[in-house]
Amino acid sequence: MDVALGGTFDPVHDGHRRLFERAFELGDVTVGLTSDELAPKTRDVDRRVRSFDERKADLESELESIAADHDREFEVRMLESPTGIATEPQFDYLVVSPETREGGERINEIRQERGHDPLEVVVVPHLLADDGDIISSTRIVKGEIDEHGNVTDGD
Repeated sequence: MDVALGGTFDPVHDGHRRLFERAFELGDVTVGLTSDELAPKTRDVDRRVRSFDERKADLESELESIAADHDREFEVRMLESPTGIATEPQFDYLVVSPETREGGERINEIRQERGHDPLEVVVVPHLLADDGDIISSTRIVKGEIDEHGNVTDGD
């Protein structure tokens, strides 16, 4: 089975790792990584996002061990639109977080228009930080938590 998922992944955190684990449980994974142009448009908060090349290198490093654990293959591709790679016919699953579920529905509409089978959209619940709020890259960048959801002193 072929699995798609997408994001900015800057920085990668345990919530992302939960998405990756679920994706590799399902099959070989293609990750759409937002381009430098798209990445800021997908943020709820205006903040600096590292370059595509930096994010891709870190992401591939994260994915290597998870893929090996599941005896799966992976590829990281540039995502230039929010619906991106998942509208391509080869995919069977789309792994999303709760806030991107609607995007999965839109992707299936596009797939239907193109004559492709719908994807099974797999929603992976958020992972909560020690303070009970979700782990997010924005919170990490702000210094509220670390990549594992441990509350920091904000410095």
